[in-house]
Amino acid sequence: MSVTETGSAHSEAYAHLAAEAVKLDAEDVLRDKREEFVLDEDSVYLDGNSLGALPKAVPGRVADVIGREWGELRIRSWTESGWWTAPERIGERIAPLVGAAPGQVVVADSTSVNVFKAVVGAVRIARGRDEARDEILVDAATFPTDGYIAESAARLTGCTVRAVRSDEVPAALGPRTAAVLLNHVDYRTGRLHDLPGLTAAVHEAGALAVWDLCHSAGALPVGLDAHGVDLAVGCTYKFLNGGPGAPAFLYVRAEHQGAFDSPLPGWNGHVEPFGMESGFRPADGSLRGRVGTPDILSLLALEAALGVWDGVELDAVRAKSLALTDFFLRCVEAYVPQGRVEVVTPAGHAERGSQVALRCADAAAVMERLIAIGVVGDFRSPDILRFGFTPLYLGFADVERAARLLAETLDTV
Repeated sequence: MSVTETGSAHSEAYAHLAAEAVKLDAEDVLRDKREEFVLDEDSVYLDGNSLGALPKAVPGRVADVIGREWGELRIRSWTESGWWTAPERIGERIAPLVGAAPGQVVVADSTSVNVFKAVVGAVRIARGRDEARDEILVDAATFPTDGYIAESAARLTGCTVRAVRSDEVPAALGPRTAAVLLNHVDYRTGRLHDLPGLTAAVHEAGALAVWDLCHSAGALPVGLDAHGVDLAVGCTYKFLNGGPGAPAFLYVRAEHQGAFDSPLPGWNGHVEPFGMESGFRPADGSLRGRVGTPDILSLLALEAALGVWDGVELDAVRAKSLALTDFFLRCVEAYVPQGRVEVVTPAGHAERGSQVALRCADAAAVMERLIAIGVVGDFRSPDILRFGFTPLYLGFADVERAARLLAETLDTV
């Protein structure tokens, strides 16, 4: 094919897919949600899997918290403005988004701190049933912090840690397994792991399943209660749009709450926090997952951000997520020269989260150039271009534009 013919073929592909994007956007049942976010119309934001966009309701709410609740009411706001009950109140807002009934989710501390609570708590529950259980399994491809925390939890509880691939977990389970820490979605590749099947396998072996939901909460239905998950942790600044450093959430299944022994027994998790007792007596339910004084400014910013979920069905979010990523992959196939990138994210819907990862030899330079021209994704060492798809504010025209500019960038870098 000549240069002229190649250019003509590309132009036809651009026109066809751009027209399809317009049609898909017109049919999108979530399209009006975009208006609830602060976005730049001249750029495409594909990094919501690292930091979600700002919901428009947040700045006014934070200004009121600072100016009136803190500035005028001051300490009275712990009761009059509901500051004290914010961790569990906001937990109840998140619970339906991860498939949890009331009373099982609390928002407090960072993801890392909550992973530590969950893993140690799970091991203590398991060893309370069987002292011989002295091994923690962890996903070999996990986000590094989860691995670090698992090692620390093992030292504290007298366990060993064994790293295995998620597909190796069923075969690796045994009578010594106390807890298994798994990521619902792989942060590099976007692979969605089999939460129902792996949880069932863990239970069959007599162990407890702890899931990291950082890349799935707010992007797809999780079904914690329905699938029997024991404990789970997730951040709120990615697909839940809670803001930079927003506090994480901790889920403890109702049947385990009485036995849940947090390794961080802070005064906020005490049954009588203002009793100032010298001994620790844990609060009932999810409240025992609290530790220290809540981070009120971040908590209430998150609470305001969660308003964008009013009236949203998670099934619609999942359907759009898959449609967006399907469309992006089609555009990449049509626009990008064969062999220039390799798709790392699974093609099958049952194995795909809400991101697409492309392997590219000069990924760092490509992403730097893309960001400079208004397509914001991110780079993961050594060679991964990572694009996150947030259905509440992304459209199909955004996706087509991003793929087109990616192809143009790959021709110049």
